[in-house]
Amino acid sequence: MSGIDLSIEDVRQFLFREARYLDDREWDRWLELYAPDAEFWMPAWDDDDGLTRDPQREISLIYYSRRDGLNDRVYRIRTERSGATSLPEPRTSHNINNVEIIDQDGSRCRVRCNWFTLYYRYKTVDTYFGTSYYTLDLSGPQPLIRNKKIVLKNDCIHHVVDIYHV
Repeated sequence: MSGIDLSIEDVRQFLFREARYLDDREWDRWLELYAPDAEFWMPAWDDDDGLTRDPQREISLIYYSRRDGLNDRVYRIRTERSGATSLPEPRTSHNINNVEIIDQDGSRCRVRCNWFTLYYRYKTVDTYFGTSYYTLDLSGPQPLIRNKKIVLKNDCIHHVVDIYHV
């Protein structure tokens, strides 16, 4: 999947792989999909039913300005050093659909997709759904996620949302 242009099938396979790594808790492989300076952002819904726009000044559900933040989150999940410790480990099934290439130039590809995640823990199934926007860096031998913005469309969230929910 290297080179200037990615086909829609290449993009689908890349997104499916990211989802599989989350479902299988293959954290190192999942992190390798992200560029070192990748931004990972899930804005919150404000009181006017609009999304927050600035992660530095407004509330976000999740925000990491670099992959280092994701590395730290994965470390906490693995070592159970988190206030939102996930024991027993949740079971997830990420489902990706409506994948679109928004635009693409020689070193960048912008992608939009819809998704839903089924999440099982404590004999309860929850559903999360939304839209994700990616900027993929195509300058190396494999695409890397340079930016991921996740719009969670659930109206009610029953517990803390983590990276494996989305």
